[in-house]
Amino acid sequence: MSDKTGSVIIIDDDIDVLKSAQLFLKMHLGKVDAYSDPEMLPALLKKQSYDVILLDMNFTPGATGGKEGLEWLDKIIKMDPEAVVILISAYGDVGKAVEAIKAGAFDFILKPWQNEKLLATINAAINLKKSKTEIRNLKSRQKILSDELDKPYHDFIGVSPAMKEVFKTIDKVAVTDANILILGENGTGKELVSRALHRKSQRADEIFVSVDMGSISESLFESELFGHMKGAFTDARENRAGRFEIASGGTLFLDEIGNLSMALQSKVLRVLETRQIYRVGSNKPIPIDIRLICATNMPILQMVQEKKFRQDLLYRINTVEIHIPPLRNRIEDISLLAEHFLKIYARKYNKNNIRLSDTAIKKLELYEWPGNVRELQHAIERAIIMSDADILQPKDFFFSSFSEEFKGLKINNLNLDDVEMVVVKTALNKHKGNISRAADELGLTRAALYRRMEKYDL
Repeated sequence: MSDKTGSVIIIDDDIDVLKSAQLFLKMHLGKVDAYSDPEMLPALLKKQSYDVILLDMNFTPGATGGKEGLEWLDKIIKMDPEAVVILISAYGDVGKAVEAIKAGAFDFILKPWQNEKLLATINAAINLKKSKTEIRNLKSRQKILSDELDKPYHDFIGVSPAMKEVFKTIDKVAVTDANILILGENGTGKELVSRALHRKSQRADEIFVSVDMGSISESLFESELFGHMKGAFTDARENRAGRFEIASGGTLFLDEIGNLSMALQSKVLRVLETRQIYRVGSNKPIPIDIRLICATNMPILQMVQEKKFRQDLLYRINTVEIHIPPLRNRIEDISLLAEHFLKIYARKYNKNNIRLSDTAIKKLELYEWPGNVRELQHAIERAIIMSDADILQPKDFFFSSFSEEFKGLKINNLNLDDVEMVVVKTALNKHKGNISRAADELGLTRAALYRRMEKYDL
């Protein structure tokens, strides 16, 4: 079985050249076609894709200027922008070769050629074609993957006046490259806003990179965000790009930015000021081009006054602020969101006939929703899973216990750290130490909850 690969088509009006080139190349390549008439190219290229096209520059008897070859090169590239073309001619000089390369040819070869050089040039051209194909496939896969990942975030729903203002702001600022700061409680949809901004921006076809700043430890911060070189530290077994570098050309979303220590804030500020990063273990600057979107559920203006967040960094990240209202302030949206999640989970759990009773919707509208939209989503999913009926009733929704428990919390003062410690401890006790469930109810990631547990020695 032959292991020869690569496909080539040769177009030359000299029959002897065609035959000799075809005989030689067939010994080394998988497919070699040869034709004397360039007019056949359009039909041939529609039926067959070639790795390399060898194209003569003169087809009219007596012609030496190469005009025909350049015209056909232009036609080929218009038919297939990724085509790899090598021009061949018995009449050549440096100027003609330069003109051919500028016009889009991979290389220029003079007749008579040396077979070894011809083969080496063709192999290099085949490798280029392979790389172009791989890049195209990677981009296609990236787009499909991005579309799939982004699907849940297309359903950004709201008819309340507060949400209409949010949508209006998104439409105004998305097309700019302005840095955006999204403010809102846990579960209100800050990442949905960030993805909507990216999707409507001029960078929509580029990458969207989301980073949970609260889950990155100080020791790994620079490596995760700026990358590292092989051998920079014990576990650095290979060169690795950081999130800033990966996001270059697209959008970088820094969630929970209010959780950064002052030392880490300085490092982020430096990058935003210089628009370049240094990988750990390297002194070579790498320029970055990102659209920055940040989010936090913390009172960041108060943190600036208390010297817990750098004012100059705040200026950098909030050219425009978007405030997302809590669900309790947009009651008009609760039934709409509930019906939306009902359709999703009814389909997921094969309960397509299930619906919400009017009294159940009324109960949902009367609840305070401390966990906001995320809590509503989980409440609907849980009700669908647990109910045996086709109509969800008020009794199918269990969320009062935590409210009562919250009212009974023994908080001696209004210090934010003390309040947070008590709430975290209560959630852990309620779920008997189950980190995932406690984090879910608190509206935190597991990593963010672990960090708070470590902070309060729980």
